[in-house]
Amino acid sequence: MPSKSSARLAALTVAAVCSTLSGVVLTAPAHADTVRIHDIQGTTRMSPLAGQKVTDVAGIVTGVRTYGSSKGFWMQDPNPDDNPATSEGVFVFTSSTPKVAVGDSVTVTGTVSEYVPGGTSSGNQSVTEITKPTVTVLSSGNAVPAPVVIGARSVPTAYTPAGDTAASGSVNGLTLQPSKYALDYYESLEDMNVQVADARVVTGTDPYTELWVTVKPHEHANRRGGTVYGSYTSQNSGRLQIQSLGSTADFPAANVGDTLTGTTTGPLDYNQFGGYTVVASKLGTLKSGGLKRETTRKQARGELAVATYNVENLDPSDATFAAHASAIVNNLQSPDIVSLEEIQDNNGATDDGTVDASQTVNKLIDAIVAAGGPKYEWRSIDPVNDQDGGEPGGNIRQVFLFNPARVSFTDRPGGGSTTAVGVTKVHGKAQLTASPGRIDPGSDAWKASRKPLAGEFVFRGKTVFVIANHLTSKGGDQGLTGQYQPPARSSETQRHLQATEVHTFVKNILDTQKNAEVITLGDMNDFQFSDTTKILEGHGELWSAIKSLPKSERYTYDYQGNSQVLDQILVSPSIRRGCGLDYDSVHINSEFHDQISDHDPQVLRFRP
Repeated sequence: MPSKSSARLAALTVAAVCSTLSGVVLTAPAHADTVRIHDIQGTTRMSPLAGQKVTDVAGIVTGVRTYGSSKGFWMQDPNPDDNPATSEGVFVFTSSTPKVAVGDSVTVTGTVSEYVPGGTSSGNQSVTEITKPTVTVLSSGNAVPAPVVIGARSVPTAYTPAGDTAASGSVNGLTLQPSKYALDYYESLEDMNVQVADARVVTGTDPYTELWVTVKPHEHANRRGGTVYGSYTSQNSGRLQIQSLGSTADFPAANVGDTLTGTTTGPLDYNQFGGYTVVASKLGTLKSGGLKRETTRKQARGELAVATYNVENLDPSDATFAAHASAIVNNLQSPDIVSLEEIQDNNGATDDGTVDASQTVNKLIDAIVAAGGPKYEWRSIDPVNDQDGGEPGGNIRQVFLFNPARVSFTDRPGGGSTTAVGVTKVHGKAQLTASPGRIDPGSDAWKASRKPLAGEFVFRGKTVFVIANHLTSKGGDQGLTGQYQPPARSSETQRHLQATEVHTFVKNILDTQKNAEVITLGDMNDFQFSDTTKILEGHGELWSAIKSLPKSERYTYDYQGNSQVLDQILVSPSIRRGCGLDYDSVHINSEFHDQISDHDPQVLRFRP
């Protein structure tokens, strides 16, 4: 059984009895003549029998999980009731390798439990299970209940009801409306045998041997096969995760736009890494969509090309330098300025006080030269050890690369890891007090997070201010498939403080010189429609240039079936209203199973 899948699934179902939400104890068990699986599941997300012992619950085994900490089996009642809100399947948590086989007719005596993958603090929905089971096999080789076909017509467009305000926004106690809401529909099929057919891949196979498909091929589709996430109120309800119930050696290495042709069948599970998941006992056949990595055009002689690229915890021990160099030279066409995010120090995650990243950066520059690119120069400021978040010991930071044959950097001493850069007026024009410099590094806004790096560049005699950012991540936000609806985005609190700091700094530049050309770019860890972006944009001081693209092309990252924006380049009015602004999100990573980073780089071309 798969080691990667097992390790991840170990986090999904630890001894369920330790995570139950019951507290209801009956003095006598519920009996089989009155209790069937649909009675256990009930018409809400929570079993009406949670905490009770049930005896001789009958069903046909539809799937067996023998690996990880989530050992057990799914069973389903072959004689359903007429209520579409009640699931006919349930997971039996055995904790050890189950002694049943698919097709066995069984009865189970045990305790009904509600298990929350990831723990109750995660905000995830719960999974109804029978724990501490005694299992009796009545017969073998029985027909498995026919799978419920999940398709474009069966899944509602509306994603989820609003949660109960009296229950802190939880949907757990609400009666399911499977014909009205997508999440209610999936919940009504929890643990049942389901099937998708000819499903297009919308997130490629990841290191944990899982992928995402859509059962709604026309839902917010883009030309490359993905499903675009365009607003908080416009969810992509056709997304489903696919895992394998068998050996992952047979799991397809898929890219966005590929198709699982034929049928993919298995129990519908729910896990903490994406919610509703078809745990496939039968996988469709992978058909390639022929997706190719994009190449942007070369900047013209009079155009300045500025790029942002998150290189995902790059350190000297990585084997991706040649691939990153090729991407910068060939796919990005050697931009004049490149803002790199997630450059680690010289020994990566070794937490020994090292903060210098010269080996990491110079190894990348050498690889770029070897790939036929320019000999970039670079500027950065080392962070204080272990103060900028990211992987412990890695000391990630932003780095400017620039091609000295095309652009020059204005070095002005005084910038340091704890020194705030300022703005002054010299001969009527804005000037940084230090270049490079960090924006207000002592502010609580940057606690355990990367501090923005500001620098002055000169292209054809014109000064361009560039601010490289890597705002705090979305970690800790409640999931789209969680029990709290709409989900809380707790990470926004710090990100809004950070956006305010950056916007204030940009406004200081523009108040000093109205027509200053300012670029604020990087991994913003938020969407182009988010409040974070609105704070950055202010009253027109900045504008997110990805909005110059058609809506279907606005994405830089692919997460759980949603093609979305995390990386942005924002520009001041003089750039936006100037000549020939040209923006490109260069899709070379996020849609592919063999990515060298989880982010796609962005390139802006304009004429200063």
